[in-house]
Amino acid sequence: MQFTPKKLYYRIGEVCKILGVEAYVLRYWETEFPSLAPRKSKAGQRVYRPKDIELLLTIRRLLYEEGFTIAGARRQLARTTRAEPALGRASGKVAVDKKSPPAPAAPAQRLNQVREELENILTLLERG
Repeated sequence: MQFTPKKLYYRIGEVCKILGVEAYVLRYWETEFPSLAPRKSKAGQRVYRPKDIELLLTIRRLLYEEGFTIAGARRQLARTTRAEPALGRASGKVAVDKKSPPAPAAPAQRLNQVREELENILTLLERG
């Protein structure tokens, strides 16, 4: 699905219509995908920029069309974001240093990270 932005910011209801999902799904995805962090308006409402909507469309495609799990979609997004800085250097863009230590995660996020790491270890052991 191709998204052509017509505005600078979109409210959650508008994004729901674009994606064809309910608002609670978007709020859940915000907790599961750290790169997804919409801004809040002065009234406290979530406002999404076109790049947020592009990311949401990618997440939706990975989950609904390609059949990824949340953890698998997160890994897939991480792979594509790691590939983008390499492409950025070739095109003259400034790449972000990915070797800086990550910020401390919230307990729920840390548990998800540990779970994902354990799943990866289990996969390696099953193959071995």
